[in-house]
Amino acid sequence: MTLQLAVAVRNALLDAIESNTGTSAILKIYDLTAGAPADCAAAITGTVLVTMPLPSDWMNDAAGGVKTLAGTWTDTSADDSGTADFFRIFKTDGTTCQMQGTVTATSGGGDMEIDNVVIAAGQTVTVTTFSLTAPNA
Repeated sequence: MTLQLAVAVRNALLDAIESNTGTSAILKIYDLTAGAPADCAAAITGTVLVTMPLPSDWMNDAAGGVKTLAGTWTDTSADDSGTADFFRIFKTDGTTCQMQGTVTATSGGGDMEIDNVVIAAGQTVTVTTFSLTAPNA
């Protein structure tokens, strides 16, 4: 039998992720020339294209085992030029990685979707889709 979690447990699990990461988390989007790191503890070798402070309450409360982005996630001036393919979300310190995943254009199926993956320094970048889904949700 596969482990099953109650909806309330799944929601609490997801809400704990945001709580542990803290308010005013920081999103960084990378152009990785050497491929994605194995995990959050691995060093990044790519270029930071976007550094985006997230809203103080950056995720909606979990419902039905799913947690979605809250507010608007926009950077009005990208740090550098390149093609986005990977992100990390950090605690407010900007160095303690809490999660990472793939980036694609809207409807591209990545862990995070943005309005345009080909980024020019200084351009506005907006996250269009991001959610977390608990096990067996």
